[in-house]
Amino acid sequence: MTVLRAVVLAAYFGTLFVLAIYGCHRSYLLYLYYRRRSLTPGPPLNRLPVVTVQLPVYNERFVVTRLIESACRLEYPSDRIEFQVLDDSTDDTVEIAATAIARMRRLGHDIVHIRREGRDGYKAGALAAGLRRARGEFIVIFDADFVPRPGFVRDLIGHFGHPRVGMVQARWVHLNRDQSLLTRIQSMLLDGHFAIEHAARHHAGLFFNFNGTAGIWRRACIESAGGWQADTLTEDLDLSYRAQMAGWRFVFVSDVTAPGELPADMDSFRSQQQRWTRGAIQTGIKILPRLLRHRLPAAVKAEGVFHLTNNVAYLFMVLLALLIVPAMIIRQSWGLQALLLTDLPLFLSTTASLSGFYLASQREVGAGRKTSVALLPCLIALGIGISLNNARAVVGGLRGRKTEFVRTPKRCQTGSGSPASERSLPPGYRIPAGVPWIAAEAALGLYFALACAFAIHEKMYASLPFLALFLFGFLYAPFLSLRQAWERRLDRPAPTHTA
Repeated sequence: MTVLRAVVLAAYFGTLFVLAIYGCHRSYLLYLYYRRRSLTPGPPLNRLPVVTVQLPVYNERFVVTRLIESACRLEYPSDRIEFQVLDDSTDDTVEIAATAIARMRRLGHDIVHIRREGRDGYKAGALAAGLRRARGEFIVIFDADFVPRPGFVRDLIGHFGHPRVGMVQARWVHLNRDQSLLTRIQSMLLDGHFAIEHAARHHAGLFFNFNGTAGIWRRACIESAGGWQADTLTEDLDLSYRAQMAGWRFVFVSDVTAPGELPADMDSFRSQQQRWTRGAIQTGIKILPRLLRHRLPAAVKAEGVFHLTNNVAYLFMVLLALLIVPAMIIRQSWGLQALLLTDLPLFLSTTASLSGFYLASQREVGAGRKTSVALLPCLIALGIGISLNNARAVVGGLRGRKTEFVRTPKRCQTGSGSPASERSLPPGYRIPAGVPWIAAEAALGLYFALACAFAIHEKMYASLPFLALFLFGFLYAPFLSLRQAWERRLDRPAPTHTA
């Protein structure tokens, strides 16, 4: 029994230590951000090159018209811009897109509708197929959930004056940021990624990645780095590292923004997180050996390791959830002083760095301080709540099992067009709920409810704030999924009876 207790405590403190390291890494990025040096601007691009705008879509009936119309409003000389709708759809998106394309052609736009016989390579395959037919020297990419602003290309193309600049990424903003608590938390998460991470890495001369949309590539960069490859679910991250290891420079422009639509329901958010997490792990397995062998500064390699492995923290988060209660019981007699000397510094190095990181991002994007502080516990709790979902993706990525690219359905929650109601959603536009895993999250929530009751009974009040975060997180995520399922049931049309 003594050996078992020692093993549990060793695993518990080891898990806390790993999470604290990743928490300190966020603090390091924040330090880099505030230490950022003034970059010498590259030479201006003194010509207007030909650009190709690629719009990859797959079964996007609710937003494809909005996408095509907004792309065609880009302010750029008509003889130097072409548009490709890379349409792998299998539903009536094809007809809807064809109608919008025909209307844009009548208005004088150079736009083509590219269809493939199969969906080989998913998005990467579609982008590669479009590139073979493109005449542009530069490639602009927008996913179906984005609504580009008219000045987007004009504002970014000038950053390609230096011949080794291979990609320029704009900052995402969010069309439906204030739709719900879930979308507000997602906005904070993405603001941290763009406003702090991208800016810090860019200004420190470290590698950062294209985010799949709202950026411009130099065609020569894509081709010299090996082109779009479909052996991971994050083809954007994969190509980004290959290109930068090949000597291309990336630029992040924080003051040029591109509005996009966030997943409005929990099941779609889970699915998106799973794809991003699994793909990042796949890319890490593929890229890290090359990165570590490459002749690069040690700082670039170290940051690449953290960048490509940070999703592993979800595994440790689940392990911590399983260990925190046994560790609490084993140390029941240690008292408050021992807790302050051991657990508290490790917890603070994670939660305090996380809080500072996201509060800084909200300050940079102009969000209100009081609202940001109020949302912080919800953000941390949601991160805990989806840890089981994302840990599954990490395991899947480590096992190397190939999976289908599952797109996140868009429903035109804002902007032109009418948002799709639950009643109007066909089956392909709904993400399966994953009932067994939702039940597992709920079970963890109940487990922490019992742990809170035990802590109160045993007067272990110092443990309650930590236990409450896990309790809220593991109950909040399944609650949203169950509420969504209930709303769908209420929104279902009554069955029609025939005599």
